[in-house]
Amino acid sequence: MSDTRLPWLQIHFCVVLWGFTAILGKVITLDALPLVIWRMGLVALALLLIPSIWRNIRSMSRHDLMAFSGVGMLVALHWLTFYGAIKLANASVAVTCIATVPVFLSLTEPLLVGRRFRLSELLLAIMVLPGIILVVGGTPQNMNAGIIMGITSAFFVAIFAALNKRLVLRGEPLTVTGIEMAAGGIFLLTLSTLSVVFSMPALPGLTVESGTVLPWPDRQDWFWLLLLAGACTLLPFALSLLALRKLSAYASALVVNLEPVYAILLAAILLNEQEELTLSFYSGAFLIVMVVFVYPWLMSAQKH
Repeated sequence: MSDTRLPWLQIHFCVVLWGFTAILGKVITLDALPLVIWRMGLVALALLLIPSIWRNIRSMSRHDLMAFSGVGMLVALHWLTFYGAIKLANASVAVTCIATVPVFLSLTEPLLVGRRFRLSELLLAIMVLPGIILVVGGTPQNMNAGIIMGITSAFFVAIFAALNKRLVLRGEPLTVTGIEMAAGGIFLLTLSTLSVVFSMPALPGLTVESGTVLPWPDRQDWFWLLLLAGACTLLPFALSLLALRKLSAYASALVVNLEPVYAILLAAILLNEQEELTLSFYSGAFLIVMVVFVYPWLMSAQKH
């Protein structure tokens, strides 16, 4: 087996597992807010049980600890709106909206990282617009709120992805993940508590209508949550770290960009979502995914 064949298989396997996160978001009966709190809490608990992670945290500066915690809150908002999009629309719509991340990166990265603005990236953003129009036209009107939620989620991805570029070398990856998961979970738990204390109205698909701070999952949801936290979060994260040691950033980006493709196929096979969507939706999704594939190629070309 060649030096890169195993890493290729590993990263593809990771992307398939990531594609399942959208499917599990539809299967789990919890609203988006408690779902994300439990997901982040379970991942954080698993990581913070590792002694070396605590040693790394104690050696970290307060500034870096606060910075990673802030990114964790952005990750929490991304997952909250992502699963909100799934609850308000479906898995296919949510992952298609997430594929618009390069559009937002073209605008946010120059501002947050300090690199120069590129006209070619703006042209890519314009190329995505017809795809979004087709997606909206190819979904039932009652899914429009889910589309808005999904695009909002993509915006949060672009922000924390740009910030992570500035912070990536300041901490060991598993330690950083543990901090971000813990901070994000605590942040959302605080929001949930405040919503109950101040009797804030529930948001459909996002917050709990019963007034409970954190609903206890039933037995079936526990199974899916553990699968989501372990098999679809921790396992692919660890495998992707191993794979990226042998693959170029460009090659890995191309594979990771297959996530919406895998997720849409899985949603059609497992959830029969193709019955809710039209050819217009899939045409729009195809255009958006094509732009997503052009983005890493463009970035690679501009570096040479």
